[in-house]
Amino acid sequence: MAEIRFSKPAIFRKDMGAVLQTMVDEKIGPGERKREFINSFCRFMNKSEGIALRSYYDAIILSLRALELDKGDRVLLSVLTPNIYLKALKELALTPVIVDVDKSMMVTLDCDLSLVKAIIYYEPLSQIPNSFDSVKELGIPIIEDISSSIGSENGAIKAGECGNIIISSCEEEDLISTAGGAVVLSDDKSLIEKIRKEIKSISRYIELPDMNAALGVIQLEKVDNILERRRTIYSNYVKAILKSSCKMFGLQTIDYKANGLTFAAISNTKADEVIAFATRYGITTKRSFTKAIGNQYLDQYDRFPNALAPLNRAISFPIYPFLSRGEVDTIIKVLSHLH
Repeated sequence: MAEIRFSKPAIFRKDMGAVLQTMVDEKIGPGERKREFINSFCRFMNKSEGIALRSYYDAIILSLRALELDKGDRVLLSVLTPNIYLKALKELALTPVIVDVDKSMMVTLDCDLSLVKAIIYYEPLSQIPNSFDSVKELGIPIIEDISSSIGSENGAIKAGECGNIIISSCEEEDLISTAGGAVVLSDDKSLIEKIRKEIKSISRYIELPDMNAALGVIQLEKVDNILERRRTIYSNYVKAILKSSCKMFGLQTIDYKANGLTFAAISNTKADEVIAFATRYGITTKRSFTKAIGNQYLDQYDRFPNALAPLNRAISFPIYPFLSRGEVDTIIKVLSHLH
């Protein structure tokens, strides 16, 4: 039985023509293609300003610096947030305030916010909340990470609508891939200008090269088709999981329109048992939150009651445009028989 890979970037052979043309033009460093890419990304996300960088970590560091926080300032983030944020906060001598998630799997605001100076609003596994009103009303600067949620909608709510600064990674497994890197977006020109000013002297070493940006441009040109294919598969998975005794990760409402970037089931048994069951059918699965902050708190139920089930038992299944009909059918069969 052929193995069903966990992920594949939605890159077609013909897409490489744009990358090759950039090489032929002998302009592979940051330049016109990079500007074209960020302009296209801004239009897709309906943002006015943006910058494309070579690394996700740089995007996080520069975004935090743009908020002009003082050493020791408290930054709120959920236990499901990627661990890379803790590294960035440590580098900048900021104090992480790690809290549980609410029922929509977003950072809970049911805590002492009196000393919090910024919020990391990470939206995990394609999810977005029913409303951004409660977090916006706080008046605290927000960095919204849409790396997993980009393209997801919940009625009139869309990913990228609550942050003063928006971050989206562009790694191999992301919806828009430049084979590495990230974008930082905002409607606040002053925030992006602060980042531009900081990197001005080293822009050629930190901004996204044209060769990578050319790939991103092509990805954005066909993003609607990519989303449609992913959402179709996601919808079929939802129908399958409803036949099982497992739960889906996150809230599901009639208006929720996932980007189809990820699909996770929360098992009633040990995660390793589900992974082994899927392996028997040639399906590669992974635990969903191996890179989350919460991996160091797996036994602290009283502190993180909502997050511990996904941290311990959420398993992600393959979902990408290059899955064949037969592969999708195999995954649907396994999902419908999970326990």
